[in-house]
Amino acid sequence: MPFLGIKKRAPGSRSVRDDWAAWLPTEKGRVFEEITGRWDTTYAMVGVSLNEAITLLGQAKLVRARLFVGNSAVLLERLAAELLRVLRIVEEHGRHFGTLTLVEPLNPDNFQGETAKRAAAWNSLLHHVLLSGRSRFFHKLRALSETVEQLTAEFYKAAEDIAEGTTIQPMACWEALVSLHYDLNTCLQESRVVLKSFLHAIPEKELDRIRAKVGPKPPVAARPVRPRYSRTAS
Repeated sequence: MPFLGIKKRAPGSRSVRDDWAAWLPTEKGRVFEEITGRWDTTYAMVGVSLNEAITLLGQAKLVRARLFVGNSAVLLERLAAELLRVLRIVEEHGRHFGTLTLVEPLNPDNFQGETAKRAAAWNSLLHHVLLSGRSRFFHKLRALSETVEQLTAEFYKAAEDIAEGTTIQPMACWEALVSLHYDLNTCLQESRVVLKSFLHAIPEKELDRIRAKVGPKPPVAARPVRPRYSRTAS
């Protein structure tokens, strides 16, 4: 369940928590499950690959650990591409049709790494400065998109350094992967909440347009991360 730092609202007004708790109508619910199902499947594959890499590291099986780290980076780039695509579709639809929804700011306490904490703190600050719900909505989408992009780039770089054996601080890279994986999951859950609120807000007549845009796409051509082999590695 995503964490929602919700402020109290006036009686009778709708909140993000209300949207999250409420059932979506049948067709909207199908669209939501199709999108988030793809997210969850890829994220689970990232987690399996990263956990296997960490297990192999503990067994001193470095070559195999590097292989699994590389695979986790490729899968994570695929997940990020899908997240960013849906967030972009939501933003474009909102700008064109004026379909907006309530959002809550990112909470720095829900993240581990400095990159995500800084982005969340900035989003939280602006959320309370911006006067219109429209500005808050689009700034939340931008904050999420930019954070996902940055975290993915950092994850790939750390995985690449491990796989190629170029880092002089390998354990710091491994620790970074775990933290970045955690923060990307927080971004995924925040995106899930935004998507559900957005689907609550759009008129039924606009649903087919959204479904056509967010349908499954061929996987992006991810950059391979190839481990560097040595005679002493196992």
